[in-house]
Amino acid sequence: MNLKILSGSANLPLTEKIAKNLGVQRSQVLLERFPDSELHFEIQESVRGHDVYIVQPTCPPVDEHLLELLLMGDACRRVGAIHLTAVIPYFGYARQDRRSRRREPLSVRLIADLINASGFQRVVAVDCHSHAVESGFAIPVEHVSAVPTLAGPSGHRSVEPRDRLTGSGRRQYVAERYAKLLNQPVAIIHKTRISGEELSA
Repeated sequence: MNLKILSGSANLPLTEKIAKNLGVQRSQVLLERFPDSELHFEIQESVRGHDVYIVQPTCPPVDEHLLELLLMGDACRRVGAIHLTAVIPYFGYARQDRRSRRREPLSVRLIADLINASGFQRVVAVDCHSHAVESGFAIPVEHVSAVPTLAGPSGHRSVEPRDRLTGSGRRQYVAERYAKLLNQPVAIIHKTRISGEELSA
């Protein structure tokens, strides 16, 4: 199989499970830091002519894991990977897909441009905050959902009447999908973001 799967440091066990399910070995890489904290990445086997998938959620610390992804993509591009896909189960900055104030950046568009500039030709993301994330990319985005898988084991449990699924704004559709699978009611709330850490509902 002309397929290579690489992993950053964000979720190595997930990459191992993906590789095992596909019947391939995870490709070996070197990821370390120089004394001044700069990241150093090196692929330790050939990926020339291969279809390469890099699995790297951009979970906290978001910026660190994002930079790993960009460096890995650039390295694979420079050594001849024939096709490069970023598998990003958690997409940091996805909530910043619009400007709510005039002097803010359009962060998701900037991140999309960086991913594209690193050589990636496709992105696979899981349950992004909004499908609007796709509009920030010039490359194809495969937006998949884990809702059926996550709701499945709980689908037949007994539920107390007081249990509710809540959704607000653009996440309402996710709450509604869970509610349908779990046969539960949905409560819709309106929130106002006061700051990066403070909300009013």
